[in-house]
Amino acid sequence: MSVSDWDDWLPRAVESASPDTVAAWYLGCNGFFLKGSEGTTVAIDPYVGLGDPPRTVRMIPVPFDPDDIDEMDAVLATHEHTDHVHGPSQAPILEATDAQYYAPDDSLDVVYEDEAWLDEYDLSKERFTEVAEGDTFEVGEFTIHVEFSHDPDSTHPVSYVIEHDSGTFFHGGDTKPHEEFDELGETYDIDVGVLAFGAVGNIDDKETGEPIRTKWYSTENEVVKAASDLQFDRLVPTHWDMWKGLTADPTVLHHHAKSYDHPERLDIVEIGDRVDL
Repeated sequence: MSVSDWDDWLPRAVESASPDTVAAWYLGCNGFFLKGSEGTTVAIDPYVGLGDPPRTVRMIPVPFDPDDIDEMDAVLATHEHTDHVHGPSQAPILEATDAQYYAPDDSLDVVYEDEAWLDEYDLSKERFTEVAEGDTFEVGEFTIHVEFSHDPDSTHPVSYVIEHDSGTFFHGGDTKPHEEFDELGETYDIDVGVLAFGAVGNIDDKETGEPIRTKWYSTENEVVKAASDLQFDRLVPTHWDMWKGLTADPTVLHHHAKSYDHPERLDIVEIGDRVDL
């Protein structure tokens, strides 16, 4: 398992923060730490693995060591891919804290079967909660709704709508646009929304090793379409920084978004950056 390139400053920054609303730290890839004004802390898809070189090569620093996480109330997984459900990245957080793990069924199959977390780590099945679209649960000061996600590369993805007294945070996992997002945009008043964005590139095939034209994330027009349908006030594009061959320039989204009413603002964040509701 990799050790943080940044020592423990990021976990300590989260611990010491006292946000007036909700603070969100971008972990690179599609991960976030969220902390509310009352101190509730939630992680979404935290991943510190290096990928599977030469097929998937991590292009950004490892921002924290899971063993340095001392406070966490919940860990949320959006879908079953390894950069979203990853034992070495997430199980040590559960071991060291009282955090509950929330994930859809196919993500929990990775936990129980593919990676056998219960055998590899000091964890019990009671620490894991299966979620599905339409579920709502409370984590401290947050009300979390499980909603639809459109990711054809995943077997069962979900989105999370995280409501707080000060505003609403949306995390779509690796979703692409979908007609159902019009209804979600009417249902929730989303202040900050996270959507995966990236280029189309050549990635080595798992079996043959030959480069294959690969599209894993939304293109410029797709990510803006989803943000528009969901009526984001602020769009935070993610995942563009992560994999060699699929990185992209998020600043181009300014040109694609300027003719739409939503998103009202584009927030470009780099790994380790903090945004507040």
